[in-house]
Amino acid sequence: MVGMDLDSPLPESWEEARARRERDADRNELLQSQLERPTRIVAIGGGTGLPMVLRGLARRAAPKPGDPGVEITAVVAMSDDGGSSGRLRRQHGALPPGDIRNCLVALAGGQNALKEVFQFRFGGARGLAGHAVGNLLIAALAELKGDFLEAVRMSGELLGARGRVLPCTLQSVQLVAQMHDDTEVIGERNICRAQGRVRRVSLSPRSPPPVEGLLEALYTADLVTIGPGSLYSSLLPNLLVDGVAQALRESRALKVMVANLMSQPGETDGMSCLDHVQAVRNHVGPVLDAVLVNGTEPSPEATRRYGRRGSFAVCVDTRELIAAGVVPVRADLLKSGSRIRHDSRKVAACLLKMARSGL
Repeated sequence: MVGMDLDSPLPESWEEARARRERDADRNELLQSQLERPTRIVAIGGGTGLPMVLRGLARRAAPKPGDPGVEITAVVAMSDDGGSSGRLRRQHGALPPGDIRNCLVALAGGQNALKEVFQFRFGGARGLAGHAVGNLLIAALAELKGDFLEAVRMSGELLGARGRVLPCTLQSVQLVAQMHDDTEVIGERNICRAQGRVRRVSLSPRSPPPVEGLLEALYTADLVTIGPGSLYSSLLPNLLVDGVAQALRESRALKVMVANLMSQPGETDGMSCLDHVQAVRNHVGPVLDAVLVNGTEPSPEATRRYGRRGSFAVCVDTRELIAAGVVPVRADLLKSGSRIRHDSRKVAACLLKMARSGL
């Protein structure tokens, strides 16, 4: 505990001291319980960012002597309407399985031969062209069982997933964006094509009901991660589901945004890390406690290459984040190689350390 500032004019009041002791007792009780059970982590997102987080956490999921392991729940946005998922939505009325599939594969055991089958995508120009086998299997199971959630669970069993994956809602939703030029764009793929600056997003219909088990997972979590990923199309749609923002505000879990390394052309051009935090706050209120940011510079050559494609490093000003009431946690998160990517092992190690120390 930080000692009292000698320049402080008055010591804390009796009421303040009691409240502090109660908070400390609750925190100690929480940390002690974590030594006896798996660390509960809820990871929220979609796209390629969420599977990266899950791959790292899945390696630490199994209990070991002195380490009870990790209990993982992934929460996935359901507004995807592009590619194979979009075709299954339009042609068969299915919920989008693509991000679900990627998360299940990320949680699967290292030598599971089915991972390659799930990710196999048909070639050609007609019929099955472009469809991933895993998407078709999840959609088929959902139609066979009449239950998308059961289809996801069964797919996870087939893959030996070391955690569970939850769609944020089972209601068919569309992403709606209000752009900076006051136009409205409906549909995730249309928003990506618009290449305009997004001001705000919402779901249609608004506030869809959460999937069973989602709110309970948030309330009982030790740590909730949000990101990395596309701010408006992968992260925020999950938070707009009915009850999710309130559960995040009320949960005792540490809520951490994993900051994006690079801007996304046409979606987050020129946005700093603080801008990402403020966008979340503007949509759903103060649900973030901390931001995990990369502290290692990528190579100049890689930076130039990304810059030619309109993608630039997300600026991180730790003083601004602190002033906004969010704790910045800086660490080496870069994966080695020519691409600017997060290292799943490094990210998982940092998140687990934060979860088990209470920050």
